[in-house]
Amino acid sequence: MRLKKLFITAVLGAMYLALPTFVQAQVNSAFDRGSFINKTDTLAYRILFPKKFDPTKKYPLLFVLHGAGERGKDNNAQLKYGPKLFLNDTIRQDYPAIVIFPQCPANSFWSNVKADTSATGKWQFHFQEGGEPTSAMTSLLGLVDQMLDKPFVNKKQVYIGGLSMGGMGTFEMLRRKPNTFAAAFAICGGDNTNNAGKYAKKVPLWIFHGAKDSVVPVDHSEVMAAALKEAGADPKFTIYPNTDHNSWDEAFAEPQLLPWLFSHHK
Repeated sequence: MRLKKLFITAVLGAMYLALPTFVQAQVNSAFDRGSFINKTDTLAYRILFPKKFDPTKKYPLLFVLHGAGERGKDNNAQLKYGPKLFLNDTIRQDYPAIVIFPQCPANSFWSNVKADTSATGKWQFHFQEGGEPTSAMTSLLGLVDQMLDKPFVNKKQVYIGGLSMGGMGTFEMLRRKPNTFAAAFAICGGDNTNNAGKYAKKVPLWIFHGAKDSVVPVDHSEVMAAALKEAGADPKFTIYPNTDHNSWDEAFAEPQLLPWLFSHHK
């Protein structure tokens, strides 16, 4: 009897441990798989279409860029943060949109920032002014153009956002395509302040950061918010006072994030 109880306990424990993976797999399965081929480079992506998708209608389009930890080629890891928000039934009903999560290859980076570590082991980010796009950004630019050619995409409602490396990529995409996006959000990212003027008056931005971020210092967002204001913009800027690098948890939980985002049109 005791062995039987131990066996049942072990089975239940294993099921409990496996539950998050199962739930995540269920979430991920709602996103179709796709890939964009650019010469010898391949950019994998997952795409979520609105419920009752009608190809004769036009829908908003949103790109969500992941962080450095989700790079690879499995076309799955990039769905670690954010998808649940876009699968919420109320959100899908109120904001029917096409949502794309591209996956940056492991050997690349969304933006052309140079990263190294200080003597204390902290990451340091040196954001570039101008410069050629990385291979991942080049492919992403191609994917954006490809999607803009689709007859079911509303070109006046194209958006982008991202977290960490994806927040950096969001800023870079805006300076490379300032006339494409109706609004954007950048979570714990950063950019060279000299780039702000290229998109300050063209793209409304909501910037998020954790005050205690131990990976990407909060001052990277602070100086960008200041630079955007100096260039004539009025960005929304939210700092979470007790949050470390995972400020995306709170940002994606902001009840006004999507209403704010989708309220903007080109």
